[in-house]
Amino acid sequence: MEKEHIESFQKLIWNFYKKNKRDLPWRNTTDPYNILISEVMLQQTQADRVVSFYKTFIKRFPNFKTLAGAKFSEIYPLWQGLGYNRRALALQKLAQEVTVKYRGKLPLGIIELQQLPGIGPYTARAVSIFSQNRPIACLETNIRRVFIHHFFEDAEVVTDEEIAPLLELALPVKKSREWHWALMDYGAHLKSTIPNPNRRHKNYSIQSKFEGSLRQIRGAVLKNLVTGKMTVAELVKNIGRDTEKVKNVISALEKEGLVEFNKKFYSLK
Repeated sequence: MEKEHIESFQKLIWNFYKKNKRDLPWRNTTDPYNILISEVMLQQTQADRVVSFYKTFIKRFPNFKTLAGAKFSEIYPLWQGLGYNRRALALQKLAQEVTVKYRGKLPLGIIELQQLPGIGPYTARAVSIFSQNRPIACLETNIRRVFIHHFFEDAEVVTDEEIAPLLELALPVKKSREWHWALMDYGAHLKSTIPNPNRRHKNYSIQSKFEGSLRQIRGAVLKNLVTGKMTVAELVKNIGRDTEKVKNVISALEKEGLVEFNKKFYSLK
């Protein structure tokens, strides 16, 4: 890759960012806890949807100690509407582990972070970058979109392994934090202006239909249980879905630790 190509790419990204950078609340802090909460919320959820949830959640649970001491039944109402509710449970377990093992202070090493519940390679790197400005590269859907669009215009299939060297070449070492924000903002812009380049990624898949899916039933069960404990019959009646499907969902939620059974009633754990 020619140096001039990388430099022109960097100039394009910085110029866009100067004029169009997004004002997001988690960009106004370097607190690892706040950044972790935002990153987990942002998994598979658009930034503009996350803002209000993030503000409410941080106000109620301002640190690992308060989150670790809460029940899932206290956490879920603040998560309801974000979807992918396992993330909330993983955060609770993570907070408990950090409180006990690390005395309430999040470790910032990539390896240590990835050993915590719900933390994968991207989230570990993002927390380190945005809290410490560490000179490392990370890849998520918006950033992937940018690099496929600009460096793989003629490729039919692109892999992360092909993108990785370019991430390193383009990274401004002393501006890692802002550079990743700039890439994300530009990627979000591309999504609304051109056909999605990520469709050419090797692992691209279209999300299954939500209406009538087990995901929808899962959400409906949890939403109902926010109001109080219920029997299976009451849940089936309220949700209006096949009894066996509702029972299977409840069983899965119980195994995951999101709901519990007491006598004939189910409730949030």
